[in-house]
Amino acid sequence: MTAQRLKTPLTELVGIEHPVVQTGMGWVAGPGLVAATANAGGLGILASATMDLDELEVAIAKTKAKTDKPFGVNIRADLSDAPDRIDMMIRDGVKVASFALAPKKELIAKLKDNGVVVMPSIGAAKHAVKVASWGADAVIVQGGEGGGHTGSVATTLLLPSVLDAVDIPVVAGGGFFDGRGLAAALSYGAAGVAMGTRFLLTQDSSVPDSVKQEYLKRGLQDTVVSLKVDGMPHRVLKTELVEKLEHSGNIRGLYAALVNAAKFKSMTGMKWTTLAKEGLNTRKHKDLTWSQVIMGANTAMYLKAGLVEGNTEAGVLASGQVAGIIEDLPTVQDLMEHIITEAIERIDSLNQYRVTTSA
Repeated sequence: MTAQRLKTPLTELVGIEHPVVQTGMGWVAGPGLVAATANAGGLGILASATMDLDELEVAIAKTKAKTDKPFGVNIRADLSDAPDRIDMMIRDGVKVASFALAPKKELIAKLKDNGVVVMPSIGAAKHAVKVASWGADAVIVQGGEGGGHTGSVATTLLLPSVLDAVDIPVVAGGGFFDGRGLAAALSYGAAGVAMGTRFLLTQDSSVPDSVKQEYLKRGLQDTVVSLKVDGMPHRVLKTELVEKLEHSGNIRGLYAALVNAAKFKSMTGMKWTTLAKEGLNTRKHKDLTWSQVIMGANTAMYLKAGLVEGNTEAGVLASGQVAGIIEDLPTVQDLMEHIITEAIERIDSLNQYRVTTSA
């Protein structure tokens, strides 16, 4: 472990060594990657959107068996069993709760009353203001460069707008992959950075090696924000499947969604009535059309095919634009040491530009 440290409001809030967050990527952020991040001094966040309650309990136990450092769990606030998941996190001593959607005010209060740090992911300053008023301890803000579901505003503009709107720690996501980015984010006033694709492309990631090599081949122009995966803006690698989806009609997309919904039902053991209830909750929280709700089933199954099964012809590969500049597959430990060392070097080097003049 590198002896150099950066002390920020994030490290103080969570009790971690380095202000670096590994995001809760579905099918990617499992116990192995989360524990490796925690052991390297960062904050690993376990993805639970693709897990049922029992699977989440097992994943938390596996993570705790691999690390005694703080880690978090990302949950969807619109899930009908979100209160049960929160009870489990409290009982099992999870340090951080990260939300993909703005949690209800009462959920935040319950978590905080039980000593859990609440850190929602948000995509606009107004959302940050809302969750801050409800008691959120910090927020993760992702700019348009980020992978998966994303917005259209670049991090360089979104980040300062959020920093100006709230007085709680802000973690910057979207476009970060090295120490230079961490130094830049801290210069803006952020308390740290969140990275997804960079952690996906490590030796500790469970993504098949053949898929990782597919990422490494790509350039900066090789991602696209598609509406055809699940009806919402989704940044993914350009693949033959994505090209077909982009040129397909709405009927084909809805048909694929119904097929994928059946697969998801079989995988999770959920009843159709439960799936319908979750769809209604999602529509209410995200103000979606019925078409988008139905297409939502595509996300889990397309990503599973690509990121778990390694079938790039039948799956989708969520990716930030940083995939086009990443060239290696380090261990998480080596990655963290390099990021912190480089960030400190960049911060120290800025002193050369300071000029003192006489009055």
